Amino acid sequence: MSVLKINGQSYTMDADENMPLLWAIRDIAGLTGTKFGCGVAQCGACVVHLDGEAVRSCVTKLSRAEGKSITTIEGLSKNNDHPVQQAWQDIDVPQCGYCHSGQIMSAAVLLRENPNPTDEDIDNAMAGNICRCGTYPRIRKAIHNAAELQRKATKS
Repeated sequence: MSVLKINGQSYTMDADENMPLLWAIRDIAGLTGTKFGCGVAQCGACVVHLDGEAVRSCVTKLSRAEGKSITTIEGLSKNNDHPVQQAWQDIDVPQCGYCHSGQIMSAAVLLRENPNPTDEDIDNAMAGNICRCGTYPRIRKAIHNAAELQRKATKS
């Protein structure tokens, strides 16, 4: 039995400790915002925060997550009002939308660690997140907008 704290709620799971965290989140906890993309940590669709660190949940073992705080896209904010989520909506970033929960989760960590990123910073931080629709220019623009929203929120 494993106990996971996901988005502030405890989940007791009768699952193999080697199970990928992605499947525990989706199939056991029922939180389907985190997506399966490649299964080998190459596309970024499955990014969640593990104690604040962006991790690929498709290759993160359940045992690594036990006792840590897990945040999924559903837990990033209560009302979809995280600056990154707001910017994504304002810019209308998604085309198909499949990769964007992972994109948003990666961008949120980027902005926490670097509140004023350059284009190069964004490109480097987001390089591991693949968007098959090619919305990269909108992603970059949204991250810049989110940085501005974040700066305005800290001033008030």
